This record gives sequence, C-alpha cells and structure tokens, in this order.
Amino acid sequence: MEYAFVLVVVLLAFGNGANDNFKGFATVWGADTLTYRQALTLATVATVAGSIASLYLADGLVKQFSGRGLVPDAIAAAPWFIQSVAAGAALTILVATRAGFPVSTTHALIGGLIGAGLAAPAGAVALARLGSSFFLPLLLSPLLAAALGLLAYRGIGRRLADKDCLCLVPGAPQPAPGGAIAMQGALPAPARLVMGEQGSCDALPAPARIGLRAGAHLVHVSSATLICFARSVNDTPKLAALLLAASVTGARDSMLIIAVAMAAGGLLYARRVAQTMSKRLARLDNAQGTTANLITAGMVLLASSVALPVSTTHVAVGAIAGVGTGAATIDRATLKNVLLSWVVTLPLAAIVAFIAALSLR
Repeated sequence: MEYAFVLVVVLLAFGNGANDNFKGFATVWGADTLTYRQALTLATVATVAGSIASLYLADGLVKQFSGRGLVPDAIAAAPWFIQSVAAGAALTILVATRAGFPVSTTHALIGGLIGAGLAAPAGAVALARLGSSFFLPLLLSPLLAAALGLLAYRGIGRRLADKDCLCLVPGAPQPAPGGAIAMQGALPAPARLVMGEQGSCDALPAPARIGLRAGAHLVHVSSATLICFARSVNDTPKLAALLLAASVTGARDSMLIIAVAMAAGGLLYARRVAQTMSKRLARLDNAQGTTANLITAGMVLLASSVALPVSTTHVAVGAIAGVGTGAATIDRATLKNVLLSWVVTLPLAAIVAFIAALSLR
C-alpha cells in the first residue's frame, strides 16, 4: 500500500511539473526571446533549485498542507485520508494538463483535503480555518497581481515599449526624432540622453550608443528564472507534506522525490499548457513580460516566506492579464476559459477525493 501511495504522489508531482514548471517562461517564449527547448531547460534547472531551497525557506507550508488544523489530527494522519487527497489532486491536475489549462495545484490539494475531510465519519472540516487560511489568499492574490500588473504597465512598461537603444547626444536641447524619449536634467548641458528605437537613434549624432535589446532579454530571462524558482519553493513543500503525513519518508527524501518527479513532468509534458500561457493568453514584449514576471515572483516568494498558500498559476495569470490589459494584447476568450477551469478545479478534486475516501475507509 505504501508503494501505491508513493506512486500516486509521484503522479501528482509529475502533473504539477507538467502544468507549472514552464509558467515562469511563458512570457519569454511568447516574446520569442528563447526557443521552447531553451526556455524549458532553464525552467527545469530553476525548478530543481527551488525544490532544494524549499528545505530552508518554506517549511511552514509543509504543516499547512498536512491537513492538520483543517481536520482532526487523527483523521489527518489516517492513510486513507492522505491517499484520497493525493488521488483527487493528481487526477485533477493530469486532466487539466491534458486539456492545456494552467490550473492550480494548490486549489487541487485544497479540494482534495475538503473532499476527504467530508468523507470522514464526523465530516469534520474546520470551515473557519478554510476560509481565512486558504480561500482568502487564493482569491485575493490574482486580483492583486492583475491590479499591480496594470498599474506597473501604465507607469513604466508603456514608456519602455519598443525602445532599442540609449544614446548620449551632445549639443543644445532639441526635440528627439520619431519615437525617441529625451531625458534631460540628469546630465550637465549641453549633453542629453535619448532612448528610442534603433532607427531614431541612428539619426542622431551620438558619440555613445548602447543597445538595450540584449539587456532587456537578459532581464526578462532572469525574471522568468526567478518565477520558476519561487514557484518550486512554494509548491514542493505542499506535495512533500503528503509523504511526510503518511510517514513514508523523511523531509529530505520527500523533497528529493518531489523534485525529480516535477522536473520529469515539465520536461516530458509541459507543451500544451505552455502554448496556452505563451501564445494564446497574451503576447507581451520584453518590458511587459519582465514587469509581469517580477510581480509574480515577488508575490510568490513573499507568500512562501509567511506560509500563505497562494497559487503561482493564479498570480502569474493575474499579472499577465493585468499587463496584457494595459497593453491591449489580452485574449479575453482564452482568459475566460482559464478562469472557468479554475472554478472547476477545486470541486472536481473534492469529488474524486470524497469517492476515494469512501472506498478506502
């Protein structure tokens, strides 16, 4: 029975990797900054690094997702309960991944906890704790990410869009040519800085010209790597909690099992969800993608440090939707379908876990 349970958790971690590993690089592939294979390789490396770091950064999430406090300790420690939670979450994530929907493993796990808890003899699920500790962060985080994305794009991203070069121009102040932005006051006269498209900068008598595109690519890729790292820090403890609750392995071995399964899932089965996130939801350029990525990584790392169970999927989609709305590149039909898949995730996992719990009890 232990081997069967470990297999179910490995399938859950595999599905998690397939659905989540690439999400940090969605904007990078969408902007054609890297090829799919290059982006996937970097995403996998960052995911494994995050799994290792979670041993030291996110131990509080292991306790959150063991079920203790949500249901009585005796039920949370029962093998049938833990197995039912894992089965409900695993099936839900694998179905969503197959359909190409970027859903939340966090939502699926919570659905599994609820369904298995309701199947307990007393149906003892602490609804008050469920609302304050789980639902509130999950509901508010994508809205906050979308608002931050929209504000950041309007404040910064719009000014940086399509700018390729930075030039130091001598001479008295004069209007900058087509599409360039002149920045005066920071330099002593008669010099000025001009940022614009390559063609507009070529028209200037600039003794010093710096290309911004290569630097923008590097920043964009770095922000994507940070998201994958942060996502792994946040998700690995949630999955390891299932193995620890069943006393199958120790903390270190649990993290290693989860890390390997997540990496394999991303490498072998990530493309469907990657297409949705990168090519269909919104197409962002480097500046817009970097803005969305930094918001996502910052919110997920902050949540992990204080043991808040936010969903990287929800935060990432929220940030991309916010920036995409500001840039008028959002595909509203795709966004609607993604949101509908989120609505289905929790109840589907709960139903599967409930049925599994009734069978295993």
